[in-house]
Amino acid sequence: MPESIPETMRALVVDRLGAVDELRLADVAVPLRIADEVLVRVVAASVNPIDVKTRSGRGSSAAISSFPFIGGSDFSGVVAAVPYAQHPFPVGTPVFGMGRVPRVGGSFAEFVTVASTALAVKPATLSHVEAAAVPVAAQTAWGMVQLAGIGAGDRVLVHAGAGGVGHFAVQFAAIAGAHVVATASAANAGFLRELGAQETIDYASQRFEDVVSDIDVVIDLIGNVHDHTGTRSLEVLREGGRLVNAPTGSWPTMQADAAARGIRATGYNVPADGRVLAEIAALLESGAVTVHVDSEFDLEDGADAQRAVEGGHVRGKVVIRVAEEPTL
Repeated sequence: MPESIPETMRALVVDRLGAVDELRLADVAVPLRIADEVLVRVVAASVNPIDVKTRSGRGSSAAISSFPFIGGSDFSGVVAAVPYAQHPFPVGTPVFGMGRVPRVGGSFAEFVTVASTALAVKPATLSHVEAAAVPVAAQTAWGMVQLAGIGAGDRVLVHAGAGGVGHFAVQFAAIAGAHVVATASAANAGFLRELGAQETIDYASQRFEDVVSDIDVVIDLIGNVHDHTGTRSLEVLREGGRLVNAPTGSWPTMQADAAARGIRATGYNVPADGRVLAEIAALLESGAVTVHVDSEFDLEDGADAQRAVEGGHVRGKVVIRVAEEPTL
């Protein structure tokens, strides 16, 4: 039976781009569902670095068409309205996914609209807070591992291995049979070994190029925004090795620099693909893959959630709780 949809909702918005203090809680119109879109009542949404960059005027901010603007791509919630009666995600279905922000309003709100093809059923073993931490980070890591062609016996270096994308990349590479080396703080060494990393490198006390060599694949989640991590990564890759970089734009000369050393390099931008998310959901439900939530904030404290991400050193993901967990 269709639920009653209110005309307005609470949302975390900005009226102009800038510092985190621009964020405010407001009552705005519930987004209009069109075509194949599903309306989801959001229970939780996670904060990604791209959310912080876009709010500050970088990232995807050029695509913002109007204000107030609602950020947030990741979400987990319950289907509130569907485009047709026999839709594969009926009203009431617990789902998770990612939206095309800022083309549409984001998930730091009580409702979000999303294409049907971007959704998957939420793993029953995860809370909505845990599930909200998955879509962007896990699908990014999945795509990077697939694009790099990581397989059994490969030596793989994952930079920022304890972060949102990194802690999934470590697990997916390990599942593929790779020997995984991860850079992180010393405090995260044990955490990464539990996820499947055979070696960890404390970036604060060691230069990774002094410790490893003959690497087949680098999953670069830093680029050259810090200590020329991307350029230094070329030194540890074997000739013919592969480098996949996620913070696109962080290393403008990447492909030319890599080609000069006989290395294949590419950036990566994650698509919202419900089929991939369903595969990841199965791994999460079986326990083969885990998600780590570093901290949780209420919607009204969303500015603090973004400050936590801006500050770095997050293990896994930061999540904003929008509503209480539904009871069956």
